[in-house]
Amino acid sequence: MTYLQLQGIHKSFGAFTALDNIDLSIERGEFVCFLGPSGCGKTTLLRIVAGLETQTSGRIVQAGRDISVLPPAQRDYGIMFQSYALFPNLTVAQNVGYGLVNRREGKTQITTRVDELLALVGLPGSGGKYPAQMSGGQQQRIALARALATSPGLLLLDEPLSALDATVRVHLRNEIRALQRQLGVTTIMVTHDQEEALSVADRIVVMNHGVIEQVGTPMQVYREPASHFVANFVGKVNRLKAVAEGGHWFRCGDKRLQCAAGGDSDFRPGREVSLYLRPEDRVVGQLHDDDPMRCAGTVRHIEFLGGNCLAEVDVDGMPGQPLQLQYSLNQMDEFGVHEGAAVQFSLRADRLRVFPAAAA
Repeated sequence: MTYLQLQGIHKSFGAFTALDNIDLSIERGEFVCFLGPSGCGKTTLLRIVAGLETQTSGRIVQAGRDISVLPPAQRDYGIMFQSYALFPNLTVAQNVGYGLVNRREGKTQITTRVDELLALVGLPGSGGKYPAQMSGGQQQRIALARALATSPGLLLLDEPLSALDATVRVHLRNEIRALQRQLGVTTIMVTHDQEEALSVADRIVVMNHGVIEQVGTPMQVYREPASHFVANFVGKVNRLKAVAEGGHWFRCGDKRLQCAAGGDSDFRPGREVSLYLRPEDRVVGQLHDDDPMRCAGTVRHIEFLGGNCLAEVDVDGMPGQPLQLQYSLNQMDEFGVHEGAAVQFSLRADRLRVFPAAAA
């Protein structure tokens, strides 16, 4: 069921390496997000797939066809840019049907297809208007309809929501995901927004400095980061400096913390490591006195996030390494969490991730 294969994709701009030996397989009907900071190579990789950039070396195979050197017009995709790139002098209907006109489709067929697509994206009856008469969210829908007009096998989305305000962005990303599932079109979206990638993708490709750091489902990338970079970049995380004691035990200040056995958590004694733990990876009720991961501390600061809060806690025995702990509003009341309050909690050994300190 592999639909798109990227094999050894390398891209250099003079002495600068933008992409270094990228290998990736995408299944038919998958929604894949390229996620990473600015300059990581994600947009360059998308443009290479589209034929808008030429790779220095490597091969691209789409639906069994080698498209490595084909011009954009001979590749089977629809693309939606960050700026939408709508023609201001053309009506909405003319914008949506632009690709069909270039394919010399019949006028009746074009009209029928355009009406169908405008209804699909929630803009029926808008064909006679001009882009300037439409809101940003509506223009985004028009650009999406245009990208889908030729029924492409591959849909490419280059940061399509970044120009919208937060509320509209959340609403439209859900619409795009629902539409993608309905149509079953293989989709690649470039984004630097972690929440966006986590909420819509079947799989996330985390990129940094022109290489792939990790490929996995949103849950895998969030819960099981493969590197320091992924742990730091995706979601909020606590990072603690510690020293391995062997047997999955680590000393952090005067505290001994245990990591669940498995993976690469067993380091030789004396090795400096970094421990990563999400703010929600703690237990705040039904604590046991014999729990080796039980901690106590004092709340230094509280960050209000709506339904949840992040409490910054100075942990007894761990000077200079405060922890951010997540509490719901109900838990804030139940456990008396406020600035200056003493709190008790237990850290989850099964959620602790360990990496060599030298790799940071």
